[in-house]
Amino acid sequence: MPSPPTFELPLFPLQTVLFPDGLLSLKVFEARYLDLVASCVRESTSFGVVALKQGSEARRGSDASTVFESVGTLAELIEVDSAQAGILHVRCRGTQRFEAKSSRQESDGLWLARASTLPIDDPGAPPEAMVDTVKGLANAIATLKAQNQVPFLQPYRFDKAGWVANRWCEILPISLAAKQKLMELSDPQVRLQLVDEFLRSKGVVG
Repeated sequence: MPSPPTFELPLFPLQTVLFPDGLLSLKVFEARYLDLVASCVRESTSFGVVALKQGSEARRGSDASTVFESVGTLAELIEVDSAQAGILHVRCRGTQRFEAKSSRQESDGLWLARASTLPIDDPGAPPEAMVDTVKGLANAIATLKAQNQVPFLQPYRFDKAGWVANRWCEILPISLAAKQKLMELSDPQVRLQLVDEFLRSKGVVG
């Protein structure tokens, strides 16, 4: 099987893991990222979100110490608010996972990668044995809405194992490294199985 084609992708290293169909809100104020958002709006393109392993989200002098994961998720802009001068409030949707084959940093500090997309999740449904985990997510969403929190984008896809697993991964109290490993799993059924086991171990579902 031939290797997937590579393309140039601007990166936004963050202290978070973005999952496909996930919602990401950003406050953008650095010049490199203001320019990136402007370019994405102008050209209707996406950028790549990668989780930081070492270093800071904001630039502090040299970024020589910055280390980030090679697998991330493409982010498409869904809302850009420029109410404050020099600051953008941005909402993004995670779309497809990608792998950065190599990366380099431009003079303005922006990271660019040669990347290739990874396969999208199989659209299979959650197995019947995990119905409590699916119901648990629906209950969690209802609870969050009652608290005026809406962390997920609609439509809600409770019939897709990958979607259910990804939404749980976003709200579970687990480490960034654990979320990264779950996001990287190519089989959504395995991802959901691991989430289900975690929830049962904590007594969240019976």
